[in-house]
Amino acid sequence: MSLSELAGSTVLVTGAGGLIGSRLTAQLRQLGARTVSVCRMDAYPESTYRDYFGIRPDDPDFIVGDIAEPRLIKRLIPGCDYVIHAAALADVAACTRQPLDAIDSNVVGTQRVLDAVAACRTVRRMVFVSSASVYGNGDHGQPGARFHEDAPVRPVSVYGASKVWGEHETAAVLGNAGTSYAIVRYFSVYGEPQVIKEHSHSWVVAWFAMRAALGLPLHLNGGGRQVRDFVHVDDIATGTLHALTAERAHQATVNIGTGTGTSIRRLADLVCAHYPGVPLLETAMPPGDPEGGYACTRRMEDLLGWRPAISVEDGVARYVKWLQERPDVIPQWLRDPTAA
Repeated sequence: MSLSELAGSTVLVTGAGGLIGSRLTAQLRQLGARTVSVCRMDAYPESTYRDYFGIRPDDPDFIVGDIAEPRLIKRLIPGCDYVIHAAALADVAACTRQPLDAIDSNVVGTQRVLDAVAACRTVRRMVFVSSASVYGNGDHGQPGARFHEDAPVRPVSVYGASKVWGEHETAAVLGNAGTSYAIVRYFSVYGEPQVIKEHSHSWVVAWFAMRAALGLPLHLNGGGRQVRDFVHVDDIATGTLHALTAERAHQATVNIGTGTGTSIRRLADLVCAHYPGVPLLETAMPPGDPEGGYACTRRMEDLLGWRPAISVEDGVARYVKWLQERPDVIPQWLRDPTAA
């Protein structure tokens, strides 16, 4: 099945108000699908959702609500052909600080979605959005590991552990119900219009670019030796839609990555090329931050017949250009001298 065959279908997207969810709904609409969107809309200021993620409050198919609320998903699922479950407390630092909030969103909310999908016979497939954080530090705990989907999962954070649970529960609930599913493990997502959150160390491309734009030092946690596979949000959304439709992705767990590892120090150099003279500052490693690695993409290319198109060099340049055109997106709290 090609992506064009999504035309005329109805797709429920949870977490549709965020960077990834809003990109998914945009691509689905371009393909001619109807999207039913749900999101709590409490992660960013209202202006961010409106001005940067393109969320229209008057959209009758956009529902502001919590997937952990028992009746909400049961009401929305009937009549949907597909489901993409992307809603989560996806901030590693926030999950570490507030594990019960992570359980409420990532465990209870996921169970509500799975139960509703399993009870609805119209859903052709659900995609559960997982994360490379399930791999933790890999087998040897060294930066630069290549993560294959069959490798043991060894999460080192609350967020990663919640995603491991979600993967297993998706397989158990939907497998028993006879409902098709696919699990996608996102690697490090970035891209315009990503914006940073206070007290977070996620979204390092946005952090580095915004700090560099203000002349602030770039913090290299642990010296910047960690390795990440940076995947542009446009590619993330496209890969997810392929997992939604590819016949061979049935009951498969698939990495969505570029297959290229980039150290955090190398990323800092890419950003500094656009902002010469910005200093680098080595800082302590935050809890729950894995040494990381990059995706093995053989299964993705084989089952989905697709691979990402945007390199990290081009993606960083795109983000910097977007930021230079919209400097007002840099939050006021980062401009405060004490934030340095």
